[in-house]
Amino acid sequence: MKNNKKQLSQDQTNELLNTLKARFEKNKDRHKGLEWSKIQARLEADPEKLWVLDEMEVTGGEPDVVAYDKESDAYIFFDCSPETPKDRRSLCYDRAAWESRKANRPEGTAMDKAAEMGIELLTEEEYQELQTLGKFDLKTSSWLKTGADVRKLGGAIFGDRRFDRVFIYHNGADSYYAARGFRGSLRV
Repeated sequence: MKNNKKQLSQDQTNELLNTLKARFEKNKDRHKGLEWSKIQARLEADPEKLWVLDEMEVTGGEPDVVAYDKESDAYIFFDCSPETPKDRRSLCYDRAAWESRKANRPEGTAMDKAAEMGIELLTEEEYQELQTLGKFDLKTSSWLKTGADVRKLGGAIFGDRRFDRVFIYHNGADSYYAARGFRGSLRV
């Protein structure tokens, strides 16, 4: 069981590191040139980031390292589950959209849940990058970080893969569907 300090027990830490290492080794094409030992050392030095990765894991995100940013000296993790994470679906885009609904409000919002977890929604560019690493969201879709210009007009964007192509669409930000959730990123 997790505590309020956003820190895992040693057993939870070991279990998560074993899961992440196994995923890293199974999917080497996602992170060519990166070494697990360096990533693990970085993770062990930052217990709060481990807690965030565990949140990504327990909600069905299957986080994996997808890049290393030399400028910021950070490893980048994305949710790499085949479909949008199962425990992050049926959410409208953000709090303003949720509040604008007069009836049938969902349990929450993608932006609020991401903030609670300590992650960022994938941007359109990150989502396109993710899709170069595999085929994701063949049956589901994922809300994407939406610019203020679109939000001001009441919309939000989401993406999926259909017909072997990646599509970016728009919808009212207050909409929610059982097959739409969100994917996140974390810099460590």
